[in-house]
Amino acid sequence: MGRVKDAVGRLFRRAPLLHVAGDEGTGPVVVLVHGIASSSVTFQNLVPLLEPTRRVISIDILGFGRSPTPPDATYTLEEHVAALHATLRSLKLTHPFVLVGHSLGALIVARYAAQYPDALSRLVLVGPPIYGTPAEIGDRRVRSRVSAYLRAWEFLRSNKDFTIRNAAILAKLLPIKGVFEITEKNWTPFVLSLKNCIESQTVVSDLARVRVPVEVVFGTLDAFIAPGSLAVIEAMRHVTMYKVDGNDHIIRKRLARVVAAACV
Repeated sequence: MGRVKDAVGRLFRRAPLLHVAGDEGTGPVVVLVHGIASSSVTFQNLVPLLEPTRRVISIDILGFGRSPTPPDATYTLEEHVAALHATLRSLKLTHPFVLVGHSLGALIVARYAAQYPDALSRLVLVGPPIYGTPAEIGDRRVRSRVSAYLRAWEFLRSNKDFTIRNAAILAKLLPIKGVFEITEKNWTPFVLSLKNCIESQTVVSDLARVRVPVEVVFGTLDAFIAPGSLAVIEAMRHVTMYKVDGNDHIIRKRLARVVAAACV
């Protein structure tokens, strides 16, 4: 990332502009932010449902899809949010918009909503991988499940060849081409985003600061959600939960219909 000076001469990193993969339709704006090891193809079943009555903007997150991979990026949540904010500012949106995040994108947009509360009219989280710190989880069963997930993520980022090889096998089985890709090209963004955003996250405290309605949509077969881990946000008064039977982590057509309804 380039560096610029502020008014008193201090150096800081300038957030890059992300790739705007789609900007379709007219009407109230809905911004779509995908998750880790993916791209805007994540939303191919959702965009056609929104586009007839909404302006739908799909964005590739930092390091993935066709967005830049700055050599000095550390892929913290702050960097992801800064790049998203710079990109949305460049689009000159004039009215509050609906912000949708899937998987890691859900963590990114939750922080964005906490930092820029006046920008949004609604926040929609799809399949959010919420893992609190095990020491802070009171329920022993949930604590054990979350700990197992965190160990699994650490194993994946510590075993590059295994992870890339098995990701390629899994990708061939998924219904959306390119929806899950871990390669040499995006390995560093994958590893650092996993470590700095998913394994070390602040989504619960971020959501506590959000002022707009929050809609959470997830599938009952979502393997990336630890059972019981969503209870802490379900108890928040401004959060509404939508559970879609028989859906996994992918935004399939049935889940897409629920997400589309949550956006309006």
